[in-house]
Amino acid sequence: MKPRLPILALALSVCFAVPALAAPPPQAEREIEQLIATLGRSGCQFQRNGSWYDAAQAQAHLRKKYAYLRKRDMVASAEQFIERAGSESSMSGRAYQIRCGAAAAMPSAAWLRARLNEIRAKPAAAPPAR
Repeated sequence: MKPRLPILALALSVCFAVPALAAPPPQAEREIEQLIATLGRSGCQFQRNGSWYDAAQAQAHLRKKYAYLRKRDMVASAEQFIERAGSESSMSGRAYQIRCGAAAAMPSAAWLRARLNEIRAKPAAAPPAR
């Protein structure tokens, strides 16, 4: 029995030494969701790895990347989301582009930052009256 005690103690210390994964703060979650939803409603095209995709496909792609980052506790702010999910391909390293209507394509990071600034400039919705 004695040889098992040190192994058990080591196993418990490892379990408690690993930090628990935390969700991003509520404000960051709201902002990230608003960014993804805004992209989905934009009607813009999204280029990744040399191919253009519609806004709905871009939205789905960024949702997958966000889920991956959340699972690994790698995103705590909308800025980190833009940097780690919305700027470039994690496979090829190529920058994403966004093209809206007849406007020239621009880096997705710049487009997302501009949308984030718009989101933050809007007054917060008032809580419902009772």
